[in-house]
Formats: sequence, C-alpha cells, structure tokens
Amino acid sequence: MTELRRDTLAELSPTVSVPTYRAERPCGIVHFGVGGFHRAHQAMYVDRLLAAGHGDWAECGVGVLPGDARMRDVLRAQDNLYTLVTVDPDGRRNARVVGSITRYVFAPDDPRAVIELLASPTTRIVSLTITEAGYGVDDTTGEFDPRDDDVLHDLTSISPPTSVFGYLTAALALRRSRGMAPFTVMSCDNITHNGSVARTALTSFAWHHDPELASWIDENVAFPSSMVDRITPATTPGVVDDLRVEFGVEDEWPVRSESFAQWVLEDSFSDGRPPFEDVGVQVVDDVLPYEHMKLRLLNASHQVMSYLGVLAGHTHVHDVMADPELSAFVESYMRREAAPTLGPVPGIDVSEYIDQLQERFSSSALRDTLERQIVDASTRMAKFVVPVLRDRLSHNQSIDHIALVLAAWCDVYDRASVPMVDSDADHLRRLSWADHDNPGAFLDNRAVFGELATSPRLRGAYQRAKRLLQDLGPRGAAGAVAIASAGERTRVS
Repeated sequence: MTELRRDTLAELSPTVSVPTYRAERPCGIVHFGVGGFHRAHQAMYVDRLLAAGHGDWAECGVGVLPGDARMRDVLRAQDNLYTLVTVDPDGRRNARVVGSITRYVFAPDDPRAVIELLASPTTRIVSLTITEAGYGVDDTTGEFDPRDDDVLHDLTSISPPTSVFGYLTAALALRRSRGMAPFTVMSCDNITHNGSVARTALTSFAWHHDPELASWIDENVAFPSSMVDRITPATTPGVVDDLRVEFGVEDEWPVRSESFAQWVLEDSFSDGRPPFEDVGVQVVDDVLPYEHMKLRLLNASHQVMSYLGVLAGHTHVHDVMADPELSAFVESYMRREAAPTLGPVPGIDVSEYIDQLQERFSSSALRDTLERQIVDASTRMAKFVVPVLRDRLSHNQSIDHIALVLAAWCDVYDRASVPMVDSDADHLRRLSWADHDNPGAFLDNRAVFGELATSPRLRGAYQRAKRLLQDLGPRGAAGAVAIASAGERTRVS
C-alpha cells in the first residue's frame, strides 16, 4: 500500500499513470468549487494541458464553504495530488494520479490572500462549479435574486468577502485600479446560457457596491458559456477501499467517474486561453445547441427516472435501466418529448446520442445513486425539465411523460425512504400534502413552474398522471405512458 504524495509516485503500481510535469507551475486558472465533478472533468483536461507542455495553465483551487476545509486538509497531506478512476461501460477501470491543482486555498483562512491570487497577473481565467443554485438568478425572470446567506452578507460589505461573487468583485476592482486586464469568468455549471447567467450574477452583485465597476465588468470581462458532461458519483468509502485493493493507492479522497467526458466551450476570453482544443475540448462559436441537448436529455433524464425509480424501490441509476417498464419510459421521454424540442446540433446525431446515454445510464460499474440525482430537485427540475415542458406546451404537444414525472415527484414526499435534500423541501412537502385533497396543488410553485403553474393543459395532464400512478403504480404507469406514446409522430434531429 502506497500513500499518495509526490515523493511516492515512483513507488506506485505501473497500472496507475502519474504526472511527469513539475509541481511548481504558475496558476493560470483559479477555480472555485473543487468537488468531485471538477476533479473528474476540468482538472483532468488541465492535467492533459500540463502533460503536453503548456505549463502556464496550472490550477489553484479555492474553497469558500466550511465543508471545503476537508479538501484543503486532504490535498495538503497529498501534495495536491488525487487519483481519478474512470470506469468503462464494461466495468474496466483505469487510474490516473492528477497533479493539475498545484495549490489549494481555503478562503476563510486568509481572505486577502485569495483576493491577491485573483488579482495576480498570472491569473487569466477564473472558473466556477458552484452548483446550479449558486448564482442567485431567478429562472423565470432572469433577474438576480440571491437567497444565499453569504451572498446577502456580501451585498452589504465585502471587507472581507465571504462569497464567490464577493471575491470576484473585490479582485476585479483591484485589477481595474492597477490597470490590469480582467480575468475571464468561466462557468462550468449545468445551466443553460451559464455564461450569461454568470454575467448577470456578477454584474448585478458588483452594482450594489460600485455601478461604475459593474459597467467595467460588463464591458470588459468575458463570460464564455460551456457544456460539461461526465457522470461523477459522490466518493464513498467503497471508492476509497476499491482504489486501495485494486491499485494499491492510499488516497483519502479519490474520485471515480465514467470514462466518457465532453466539454464544449465558447471561444470568448478576456486575457487569452490555453489550447483547449488540443486536449479534447470542443471550442465553438455557439454552445447553445450542445447545452440544450445535454441538459434536456442527460440531466433531465436523471430527473425523469429518479422519482419513479425511488417509488419503485430502486437505489441506483442502473437499476432503473434494468427495469423494462422504467427504462422504456426514460427512452420514450428522450425520443418523444425532449428530442423534438432540439434544433440541429453540429456534428452530433441526436438519435445516436440517446443510444449512448442509455448505455451510460446502464453501467452497473459506476453505481450512481438516485439519491444523488434528487438533491436540490426544485432547482434541477426548473432548469432541466421545465424548459422542455414549456416548449411542448407552446407547440400544443403531448406532455404525458413530464406530467407523470411531476406526479411521482409529488409522491416521493409521502412515500419515499430517501431524504429529500432541497432548500425548498418544507414548501414542497406542504404542497404535496395539499395535493391529496386538491390534485394539482403541487404545481402551485412559481419558483419552479413560473407562469405554467396556471396552465389548464398542465393541470389536466398532471391530474391524469396522478390517477394513473395511483391505479397502476410507478412501473405500470411508466409502461402505459411509453406504450401510448409509441405511435405518435416523432422527430429526432
């Protein structure tokens, strides 16, 4: 057994690939939100950049939340190294020690040091994985409407900051005063128009402190949109144990993901960028078609399968895909409700992409849980499923799949054994209780459904789905909807 550190890399098994570039690299990218997904995705691409000799683009990670202290401690003990294990659909595993995060700063330890890091001339890109809910931009209005306590605190004072947007604002003010070019703000969260959302959040936040600074940010800072894709379950003790047994690596916080990875990135940067296209990133002029495809098919399908899957007693994503009625329902949703809302996606055959998603979802080796998929469900449903719903309603098309998903989402608050981790959980629970006596009351959630909450067509479809779910159960209802939709005219671009 080998503890993971720089001085033990040579002792690792030949089955584990290791970085050969030097650890001392300037941080061209500062990243907020170093979690499992970031370490499996962007940090992996940056690892490829450094291995190819592009040494000015190492990453510095920053944590602002109390829970980020553990990442600080683990990375410090392991010389900022961690192991990425990727799993092929057939179960074959590959292990790589990633060294692209050459420094990690826990912001509460030294807020001023973080501001100076962001203001450093070497920092040219600041990237974000702060979750869909972290931007404080209302899905319905598109306006900045923060609810996070740290952001609300920082709207009053950023001396010192406590939130991501507080740090970005303070650092950009400092760069402006020093006559420096601004860094790029690169969102890597699962949000349509994530670059525009990041722009709205940051400029609106900065306006509360300095309207002139906000205008300077809006005019000078690039906010490229991106589409990111790699299924990455949370690291469990089993992942740690498997790495120890199979590869002989003692790593306190490895990350395991599927082998598939995709990153589509808009070519818009304030102060240069590395040659991302040389390491597998699709650099394009317009990310939107890829965003729609991924969010409405992959991310929405996780919501589509999870509530019915939980009600049916399943634990993992692959369990749902092994259930004939539920897997048929997931495929039917993708082909008959979601795919027809997409425009052409350059270089992608959407029907083949759906086939690929089914294969990825079916991998039992990844052991991705339904419980993980339903965290912050109200935010995920609003961003992934409701856009499809809105599109279908506007074209007077069937919404039977989505209606059944909404009915199942309501029912999990009564019948599910898994915890419903959601900032709006108490409100959703009250709506689900009201739905007993007044079917459709669950839709009275403007934060999720906006103006669609009063749609007669949505109410009618939901009430029919509710009855179907009560009469046939989750499997029977899902199978009935899939069969009923099989003869409908379908367009898959």
